[in-house]
Amino acid sequence: MARRKAPEDLSVEELRRLLVEKRRGARKERLEHYRRTGRVVSIAPDLDLDSPPSAPVIDTVEAGESNPQPLTVNPRRRFLDRVLLGVEVLAVLGLVAVIFNGVGLLRTLNNEVVAALNPETVTPTPLVMAVVLPSGHTPPDAQGNTRPNDAEIPEHLRPMVQSLANIPLPTPAPDQAVRIQIPAINVDAPVVQGDGWEQLKKGVGQYVGSPSPGRDGNVVLSAHNDVYGEIFRYLDRLVPGDQVILYTQQRQFTYIVDRTVLVEPTAVEVMAPTSSPTVTLISCYPYLVNNQRIVVFARLQN
Repeated sequence: MARRKAPEDLSVEELRRLLVEKRRGARKERLEHYRRTGRVVSIAPDLDLDSPPSAPVIDTVEAGESNPQPLTVNPRRRFLDRVLLGVEVLAVLGLVAVIFNGVGLLRTLNNEVVAALNPETVTPTPLVMAVVLPSGHTPPDAQGNTRPNDAEIPEHLRPMVQSLANIPLPTPAPDQAVRIQIPAINVDAPVVQGDGWEQLKKGVGQYVGSPSPGRDGNVVLSAHNDVYGEIFRYLDRLVPGDQVILYTQQRQFTYIVDRTVLVEPTAVEVMAPTSSPTVTLISCYPYLVNNQRIVVFARLQN
C-alpha cells in the first residue's frame, strides 16, 4: 500500500486535482440532496477532471433562487383587497361623523345646562282670556243694590269664567298704573290690578296681562258707570283729541282719544294686544240699562 503524501510534498498539479475532486464531491452531495427534496429542475454535466478550473458551472437551483420569477396575483384576491380598503375608508368616515355629531350634541347639552342655570326673565305675551268684556252687572235697584250679570255669559262658557276669576294678581311694580285722570269728564281715580267684581269696587281695574303704561301694547282699563263711584259715567262725552293721563310711581303718560264705539258684551276682540302703545277704556252702557259696552280707544301722545 502506497504511503499518502503530505500536502507539502504534492506538486501544484496534484493539489489542483485534489481540490477539484473535493469540490466535485461536495457538489454531488448537494445535488443529491436537491433530488431527494424535489428541488432540482436541470443539472449541469459533471466537469472532467482535466477541465480548467475557470470553466463556468451553472447550478439551476441556485440560479433560480437568485432570480425568482414574479408571482401572479389572483384577481379575486385583488378584488377582496379593494373591498377591504373601501370598508376601512367607510369606517374612518363613520368615526369622523360620530365625533362631529358628538361634539354638536355636547355643545347643545352645555347650552341647555347654561340656560337652566341662568334662566332669563320671560315677558308673558298678553292673551285675551276673557269671555265677556269686564264691568258687566245688573242695573241697580231702588236701594242701589246690584250684582254681576251672569246672564250675558254664554252658558257653556261659565265654567271658564269661574276658573279665570282665580288668576293671581301681578306683584306690585313701580311701572304699573296707579292713577288715571280724564280732564274732559273730571275723572281722577285710583287704578288697581285686576278687573273682577271686587277690584272694580275700589276704582278703575286694569286687565291682568295688559302692559304697563307707555309700553307697546293695549292697556285695558274698565270701571262701572252707575255704581261704586260711577267713575266711567260720562265716557260717551269724550271726543277725539281729549286726554287720558295714566300715572305710575315714576312718571305720567298722556294718551289722546282716537274713537269711541258701542259693542256687545262678548266683543272681547277690543281687548286684543296692539303693536303700539294704546289704552282702551270700557264700561257698561247705556246708563242704568247696561246691556252693551262703550269702548274708548286712545293712543300714546308723541
